[in-house]
Amino acid sequence: MSGIKTLGEFLIERQSDYQYATGELSRIFGAIRLASRIVNREVNKAGLADIIGETGVENIQGETQQKLDVFADEKFMEALRVRGDICGIGSEEQDDFVAFESEHSKSGKYVLLMDPLDGSSNIDVNVSIGTIFSVYRRVSQIGTPAVLGDFLQEGRKQVAAGYVIYGSSTMLVYTTGGGVNGFTYDPSIGVFYLSHPDMIIPETGNIYSINEGNYIHFPDGVKKYIKYCQEEDIETHRPYTGRYIGSLVADFHRNLIKGGIYIYPNSTKAPDGKLRLLYECNPMAFLMEQAGGIATDGKRAILDIPATDLHQRVPLFIGSKKMVEKAHEFVAEFG
Repeated sequence: MSGIKTLGEFLIERQSDYQYATGELSRIFGAIRLASRIVNREVNKAGLADIIGETGVENIQGETQQKLDVFADEKFMEALRVRGDICGIGSEEQDDFVAFESEHSKSGKYVLLMDPLDGSSNIDVNVSIGTIFSVYRRVSQIGTPAVLGDFLQEGRKQVAAGYVIYGSSTMLVYTTGGGVNGFTYDPSIGVFYLSHPDMIIPETGNIYSINEGNYIHFPDGVKKYIKYCQEEDIETHRPYTGRYIGSLVADFHRNLIKGGIYIYPNSTKAPDGKLRLLYECNPMAFLMEQAGGIATDGKRAILDIPATDLHQRVPLFIGSKKMVEKAHEFVAEFG
């Protein structure tokens, strides 16, 4: 086991990197680590237990909530509430933010936003899913309940972001602004070990990820970029390979390691895009920029987009630098 480093050890080593923090971020990650282990356990037995399938209830997005969505939301809420470092949580599964009411929590310096179970429609077919999270310093007065303004902050103000992917192995990948590091879970002893230090996305790749079933609804610039990806060109190693899982965490994770671009554009079906700025796009954009890639809405950097609503949607172009820049050229020329 010589040279193997746990997530806890790594956090302690890097504590000086967390501006303003005095152990709070380590405790927040401790809560995320605990909740993710519990969710991982349930994901792994989803085919055996009565936890798969739909609840019959729709969330604020108009999407039917999955049983495991609700379970994950509850477990992350519980784990973070008891630590006292978080004064409130915004969740994709909740209509409004949740302000923790205990005096201990009111003194918390941070808020957390999360998609507790991204890609949950894939649960029943045993496809990788994940948890996405984002941490901000609160802007309201310490000692008071969290307010909406604590959550409606630009992505550049994130102090930490990451995701947990529940796949063939379970990994936690995060950044606090000093690069991206990945940790693989060993279920035999319940520990995350550093497995992917200093993750950097290749400057270009040969994978494009987009739901081509919506092709007819896409803007012309996106349609023409897809055709560009499919054309044969030896010099640019095209055609590219189309890979779309339908779980942002899974598609992002693959492209981060191999190089590629993920696109969820605006369309006639979703004029503002589908993905949520606060719960999905901002944390993934923070990770991608820290890994050397680009994340935009087709024009603006995601991290510079003002937040106006808890469930605000935006288009997303994210991935290898040269691939996103090429997609921008088509969007700029053809709309």
